[in-house]
Amino acid sequence: MAEFTFEAMTSAGLRSTGTVSASSERDAMGQLDSRGLFPVRIQEVQAAVSFRRFGFSGVGGRHKATFYSQLADLLRSGVPLLRSLDILERMGNKPALKAAIRDVRAKVADGTGLSEAMAMHPHIFDELAVSMVRAGQEGGFLEDVLKRIADFTEHQEDLKGKVLGALAYPIFLAGAGAVVLLGLFIFFIPKFKPIFAKLEDKGELPTLTKILMSMSTMLQANWWWLLAVVVAAVGGYIYWSRTARGRYLTDRFRLRVPVAGSVFLSLGLSRFTRILGTLLHNGIPILRSLDIAKDSTGNRVLAEAIENSGKNVTAGQKLAAPLGACPYFPRDVVEMIAVAEESNNLENVLVQIAESLEKRTARQLDLFVRLLEPAMLLVMAVIIGLVVASLMLPIFKMGSAVR
Repeated sequence: MAEFTFEAMTSAGLRSTGTVSASSERDAMGQLDSRGLFPVRIQEVQAAVSFRRFGFSGVGGRHKATFYSQLADLLRSGVPLLRSLDILERMGNKPALKAAIRDVRAKVADGTGLSEAMAMHPHIFDELAVSMVRAGQEGGFLEDVLKRIADFTEHQEDLKGKVLGALAYPIFLAGAGAVVLLGLFIFFIPKFKPIFAKLEDKGELPTLTKILMSMSTMLQANWWWLLAVVVAAVGGYIYWSRTARGRYLTDRFRLRVPVAGSVFLSLGLSRFTRILGTLLHNGIPILRSLDIAKDSTGNRVLAEAIENSGKNVTAGQKLAAPLGACPYFPRDVVEMIAVAEESNNLENVLVQIAESLEKRTARQLDLFVRLLEPAMLLVMAVIIGLVVASLMLPIFKMGSAVR
């Protein structure tokens, strides 16, 4: 399916613009005709198509947060919804977002609700935003909801930035170390082979040096095969990890990794509790809120536990008891949820839990990075030390033989 922008006229002579998804331009014209529109111009949107084809929008969280915030400000200032969308579409600098806003405006102009029009672009407007906008429309507090979505999206981007920023140096260190080691094995170590040839012929070459030379020779002669094996292994793992079984086992392994597992757990639970609290605060029923929030953890193990909790809530139980049955939910979090349910203050307590978990995550992440950096340096030092020792041992032996 391709995405087409159009300009058309209604039977009343009014101008209408928007986008339609169709297999061809002829199909797009047929869709417009069935809606009572007379097309003036139809053009395929290449950017939107390429983004959608690969399953993502190409619109970052910061741009979405800005859109929600600006739309809230315009509506709060008394600007009508259609005019607000038209202003934001002209102000946008992301082709995919501009096309989505244009289509949303066209559908709203045709009588479709804002949340329903946004739901037709799931790669840009996620289920959380759509559900909150729907609640805001029904409750008459759309501006406040849009502002909350903007704040939440901005907060999630800040958290993501902190995590990536903390891991940037260890990742750079690992990459630089791998390049240095490959350079040693492929270019530097082979230069010593003629020097050690006599010792090798006599059978006096140390075992460590033999192993090093064999590894260097193998890398030098078969590096393309090894590269192909690595690429195939990585590709196979990525494909396997996207299957239901592979994703589940990978997520379970992440939660069990020493030190890093607690970081993954706290990140997932903080997203879940904040989204659940935000949805409940905006009047979304708890079962629907759980269904939306469970996928925000980014972990199938936690999502499955939350899904089972939703089934128990349907049967009349409280939320805390089934969550407590999952070994990955911290006891203090479960107890806070139980007390919040008894005091009928669940949505506020969930946001407080999210803030507490985010602070805990920051501390855990800082500890993880502090431990990771010296550990990586130690591993690199040991490997380079072994390389140096394996090269120096024959030299010492040759020197003693000369004496």
